[in-house]
Amino acid sequence: MTKIPISPEIIKNLSQTLGATTPGNSSIREIAQLVNKIEKHTGIRFVRMEMGVPGLETSSIAIEAEIAALKKGVAAIYPDINGIAPLKEETSRFIKLFLDIDLNPQGCIPTVGSMMGGMVSFLVANRNDRTKEGTLFIDPGFPVQKQQVKMLGHDYRSFDVYNFRGKKLKDKLESYLKSGKISSLLFSNPNNPSWICLNQEELAIIGELANKYDVIVIEDLAYFGMDFRKDYSTPGKPPYQPTVAHYAENYIMLISSSKIFSYAGQRIGMMAISDKLFDRSYPDLLRYYSSDKFGHSAIFGALYALSAGVSHSVQYGLAALLKAVNDGVYKFRDDIFEYGEKAREMKKMFLSNNFEIVYDKDLDEPLADGFYFTISYPGFSGRKLLEELLCYGISSISLDISGSDKQGLRACVSLVSRDQFGDLGIRLKKFSDDHPV
Repeated sequence: MTKIPISPEIIKNLSQTLGATTPGNSSIREIAQLVNKIEKHTGIRFVRMEMGVPGLETSSIAIEAEIAALKKGVAAIYPDINGIAPLKEETSRFIKLFLDIDLNPQGCIPTVGSMMGGMVSFLVANRNDRTKEGTLFIDPGFPVQKQQVKMLGHDYRSFDVYNFRGKKLKDKLESYLKSGKISSLLFSNPNNPSWICLNQEELAIIGELANKYDVIVIEDLAYFGMDFRKDYSTPGKPPYQPTVAHYAENYIMLISSSKIFSYAGQRIGMMAISDKLFDRSYPDLLRYYSSDKFGHSAIFGALYALSAGVSHSVQYGLAALLKAVNDGVYKFRDDIFEYGEKAREMKKMFLSNNFEIVYDKDLDEPLADGFYFTISYPGFSGRKLLEELLCYGISSISLDISGSDKQGLRACVSLVSRDQFGDLGIRLKKFSDDHPV
């Protein structure tokens, strides 16, 4: 603690060696790289809240199944681009048991993480109608998804949903969709970074307007079941994870294994395309793909060109894990509930040192404790607060890069171990003393 605060000059010089302008403008990965350099240079272990990296062990169910598959020789064989049959079937079953949605296994397609699922979705959903321009993001959201559409040369629009919750969402959303220029709409639920959770009324509004204006809804379920105010983990019994699939006809669900199953390192997610959308014909897809069918274009056009399939062995690992979850043998919520507990304790430390929670309500309900929370400090912009906290050995990302209208930071709890709570408390107290309110 005698080395804290770290000299701003040290941070500035290290940042410049990475080619970044200022830390406040940096992406998540750039911040992570900078903190690695600062830790090495100073010997100070940071309280790292910048990346959403799972902090729990992967279930042995997945690992043992993957090892068994490797021993059978799958490493030498290309996987089917569609995905192995057991994984497709268990994904369809998972969607029925935990979301109460019937979905044909043909539309359940493994991708190299949900990020690839998003890229595939944009490559097809935003090219199905030459008169449309791109994606509407219901923000705040995961910054890389906007980077993906920029890379593809697609247009996008966005708005911060926090002040348009409930019935107010309808007019706001329709003001964008009625232009006729939106081909796809993306949101996450629970939301990264704010951790707000859209309710059934709001999901119905999204689905019904998407049907009215013929927009494909991309629902990012990276934090499936992690609204810990309710237990969504009992297969085949309510409550079910809320989903727009009850209301929208043309939708894609992105189901990640990274957070809920701590399977991030193996890079596998599932893209689940609605039955109607999978079989739907869009003549304009023939500009890019060999078929006008959405599902065929997604698999044999976009996905095939990106990866030619997901690692063979990990498909067996995820299939085994989903089977255990579907059978009620493995309750994933029991493991990941630790994130909510850590968030609750960390919020208390920030609040007791003059910080404020930026996104603090889900309509009239207190916000859930989960993987992320958001913080601000009086008198600081989000970018300036990020840079100042780096001097105190605390890292995070600015809400600016998430499409938020608010000033502040996203804090991720996953990599903060409980043995760092003492350091975090001391550093926050030091920061508060040095910056009196």
